[in-house]
Amino acid sequence: MVDAMGGDYAPEEIVKGCIDAVNSKNGFDIELIGIESEIRRILNGQTYLKDRISVTHASQVITNKDKPTEAIKHKKDSSMVIGLKKINESKGQVFISAGSTGALLAGTLLIAGRIPGILRPALAPIVPSLSGGTMIIDAGMNTNCRPVNYVQFAVMGSIYMQQMFNKTNPRVGLVNVGVEEEKGNEVLKETLSLLKKCDINFVGNIEGRDIAEGIVDVAVCDGFTGNAMLKMMEGTGKYFFHHIKRIFNSDLFSKLSALLVKAHLKKLKDSVDPEIVGGTPILGVNGIVYKCHGNSRSKAIRNTILNACNLSRSIFIDKIQEKFSVMEVKIDA
Repeated sequence: MVDAMGGDYAPEEIVKGCIDAVNSKNGFDIELIGIESEIRRILNGQTYLKDRISVTHASQVITNKDKPTEAIKHKKDSSMVIGLKKINESKGQVFISAGSTGALLAGTLLIAGRIPGILRPALAPIVPSLSGGTMIIDAGMNTNCRPVNYVQFAVMGSIYMQQMFNKTNPRVGLVNVGVEEEKGNEVLKETLSLLKKCDINFVGNIEGRDIAEGIVDVAVCDGFTGNAMLKMMEGTGKYFFHHIKRIFNSDLFSKLSALLVKAHLKKLKDSVDPEIVGGTPILGVNGIVYKCHGNSRSKAIRNTILNACNLSRSIFIDKIQEKFSVMEVKIDA
């Protein structure tokens, strides 16, 4: 299921991304949710297998100007609320939206529901690193966390990296202001103690720079810290490529040099391009929910759909349910 009305370029880019997805891979169908007349207008004349894309009408749209919780409660016929309800009722395996982040996160908690035993779902983007990719969890959903929340993030992240990236024993680190055990506030010190006892490959405290260096596969933190690090990395990437472009355009010799490394630079740029990487999963939901950037174009939507399909075919949720059916008692104790 895809929220056709969410995002800066909805519904055109969202619908085109869905068409590109069904044209590129078999094995799944898409239900577009939104204002039917607008969706049909875009679909008309496009080439795709008609039986693989269906449309569900939604008369309302949640915008970034809406207050998230109020919008979820009062715009019950919006594309976002309808999609999240279908997740809750098991009428669909995946829901993808590029709409209001606040509303989607609120709706995930209030409507979609959590896997039993999980206290708080978390945003879990994969960022480029020297080891091929590192998860930051949480990256913006929970700004204030208790030790139990950090532990649950670590377990969910570890299982995700095993299932989606074939990491046999993912390395998990706790983001802190230093690697020494005495560093950090009381919450982080207690978290460190709990993570040492947890049945995961916990390597201890890490610093922000360790993420890009690939020291760990999963970097655990609160949503405030994670979101700040994620945005810093995105901004640094833009800064880097801006200056690389200036250097290679500075004179004729530099332009010729650029031709020699063009393919390698493209690979590097693609590794940090959100249009190629796609959206971010929200882990801990009793279903699969992905959040895309608000400025996502068709390519980002297409890639998010394909990633979500891969996750839906894994046993990720089964593994989470199995793990937390045991951990719930231990943690609450």
